[in-house]
Amino acid sequence: MTKNYEHSISGHIRRMYRKKLISPMIYLVILASLWLLLPLSDILFPQRLERMRPLDAYSQSGSSYIHANLKDLYFTGYTNTLWGRTNGYYYYVLQEKQCIVVLLSPKTCEEGLPYIDSVSIRGRVLLGNTAYAALLDCLAGDLDWTREGISQKVNAYFISEPAYKLGLTVFLLAVYFLTGAYALVRLLLDIVYICIPIFCPACRRLGLFGKPSELLAQAETELATLPQLATEDMFITEHYFIILASCEVAVVPIAEIIWIYKYSTLHKILWYHFSISYTLHITANKHLYIQCPENMKSDIDGIIDYLAEANHDILVGFNEENRIKVCNMQHYRPNMQKLLCFLHHKH
Repeated sequence: MTKNYEHSISGHIRRMYRKKLISPMIYLVILASLWLLLPLSDILFPQRLERMRPLDAYSQSGSSYIHANLKDLYFTGYTNTLWGRTNGYYYYVLQEKQCIVVLLSPKTCEEGLPYIDSVSIRGRVLLGNTAYAALLDCLAGDLDWTREGISQKVNAYFISEPAYKLGLTVFLLAVYFLTGAYALVRLLLDIVYICIPIFCPACRRLGLFGKPSELLAQAETELATLPQLATEDMFITEHYFIILASCEVAVVPIAEIIWIYKYSTLHKILWYHFSISYTLHITANKHLYIQCPENMKSDIDGIIDYLAEANHDILVGFNEENRIKVCNMQHYRPNMQKLLCFLHHKH
């Protein structure tokens, strides 16, 4: 049965980018879920600490991130250490007949000022931990109080500025928004390529050799009349070499191809060689370079033979002589020649 290749290029482009829609859509859904489940917005825009609102209300509201303007802070004389380094300095402030402990970063309190008139910080409201309990024990001993007595005067929750982790927060949010923006742009571009295939990169590359819409239409027409040579994902028509792989599309005028060669890769685990894969590499005018997907050796050999017969000016095979000829034809600068040699070098 004769296979119908009509509009295979445009149809394949649409199918390929429909598949590519899935990953950015899933990623954007994950980001949206994280935005709803995690207090990301509260990290950017923390709640303002209100004098009349108890501290435990902030911790139990789902987001413990706050922005606080505090006055009359007194140093307790005790510090918090983490991994052998001073992580913060404990201060206390009196609000609404209750003592609130505030852990300030060394930079904010200038490494332990005895008294701070006023300070504006971003931090978190945390329930007292082991270090906080040890602080209360020390304060009770200094004041000759009992632990129960000081617990009645000091709030069970405290404010920690180091817990805000501004640097890490900024980095994670930057990653969040940058990757989200990339996924959104990728999604929009995929939709554009589905609706208007001529805008996809593979078709835009045809602009190197003429008007993309006309060249694509000609390639579609030639492919519709059955290709002169066809493998699973590579086709040769009268004037074009076409790749329609699962994740790649390429259309190259045969007259513009200047160099083709086969690249083999030996796959092995330790000393056991279990397979050899083959890929076709094509260099065309206007600095166009294409690496075809893996194929059978016989298919690639057939493609090379047919292209060499269709265009007698094509250089066949990888060797230093052909590489130098291509560099001269493409007018590569010396540093670009080194790069081309690196990219084409067969290990």
